[in-house]
Amino acid sequence: MTDFTPFEDLLRGHAGLLEDTTHDRWVRAQTLFEERAYREAAVLLTELLDDHGEVVHELTDVRLLLARSLFHSAQLEGTIRVATELLEHDPNEPYAHLLLGRAMQRQGRKDEAQPHLRLAELLGGYRS
Repeated sequence: MTDFTPFEDLLRGHAGLLEDTTHDRWVRAQTLFEERAYREAAVLLTELLDDHGEVVHELTDVRLLLARSLFHSAQLEGTIRVATELLEHDPNEPYAHLLLGRAMQRQGRKDEAQPHLRLAELLGGYRS
C-alpha cells in the first residue's frame, strides 16, 4: 500500500480515484461542502441517495447536508423538497426547519416560513 500525503489523498478523492464506497462518496461530499463547492456536493449527495435507496434515505445527516448544499447554491425548490422529506422522518430536526423557513422566506413566502423558523428557534436555538 502506498502512503500518500493528505494533499495527495484529497486530490485522489476529487479525481474519483478512491474506492467508490458509500463512505468515500460521503467524505467527498463533505469535503466539497467545506470547500464551498455546494452544487458539486449536492450532485454527489443526490447520487448517493439515489444509488443506495432506503438504507441511506433514513440517514438524517445525508439529507441535511444535501438540503444545506441546495440552499447555499440557491436551489430553493430543492431545499424545500429535501427539508420537507427530512422532516417527515425526523420532525424535530431544528436545522431542517431553519432551512425550510429560510428557503420559503427567500421565495417571498413569509407566512409559510414563520412556523418553521419559530420551531427552529424552539428546538435548536437557531434564530432567523
